[in-house]
Amino acid sequence: MAYLLSIVMPAYNEQDCIEKVVENWTDFLRNRFPNDKTTLIVINDGSKDKTGELLDKIKVNNPLLTVVHQKNGGHGNAVVNGYRKSLELNSEYVFQTDSDDQFETGDFDKLWAKRNQSEFILGYREVRHDASVRLFITKVLRGTISAVYGTYILDSNIPFRLIKGSFLRKLMAQLPDPEPFAPNIFLAVMAKKAGQEVFNIPITHKDRATGTVSIVKWNLWKVCIRSFNELLRFRMDLNDKVRAIRSTT
Repeated sequence: MAYLLSIVMPAYNEQDCIEKVVENWTDFLRNRFPNDKTTLIVINDGSKDKTGELLDKIKVNNPLLTVVHQKNGGHGNAVVNGYRKSLELNSEYVFQTDSDDQFETGDFDKLWAKRNQSEFILGYREVRHDASVRLFITKVLRGTISAVYGTYILDSNIPFRLIKGSFLRKLMAQLPDPEPFAPNIFLAVMAKKAGQEVFNIPITHKDRATGTVSIVKWNLWKVCIRSFNELLRFRMDLNDKVRAIRSTT
């Protein structure tokens, strides 16, 4: 039996909030889709705290939770492996969010309401509660994508997105190799260039109450430079990728 919806959630060192976040999202699935097959896929990205242990404990009494443990590969790698798992489950829809408790489950329906109008729908952190350097980088990224690709996406890397499973399969087949640091950006660009209306739906973004951001200070700038370089190189392949996405059935 195929899944109607899989929620993909990477997790790294979130022991202080992982139980709450998993409970919120699995309760949401249970109440919102009581008669449908759904799951929350949490990718434990080599956490060094008790995140993995807590997930295994929760899983015993929570049939809606799917846990995948992996060696630390970074947020992007965890997201990609979560997407792959959702496709293995033959999910009709795939929703991706984060485990840091900065989003509201209630905002899901804003994207779900548009599912028949687009195969790739993005939220947009209209008021974003992050460090000023991250806000600045987001603005630079937005301008870079607009200048390099000729397309405008308000929040291309947002971890609050709904994707039709069949379309995600096409996108994943065209993801650059080697895997980019921020794959969600590339998926968003390919989807938009392939003709999808991403909508950029305003959603709530809360202050982080627990844990710490894994990439800070100089390391943040280094990964951003890497991502910008990857985006520039990808420009040469984009048209072929988009044609392949449009031509596959």
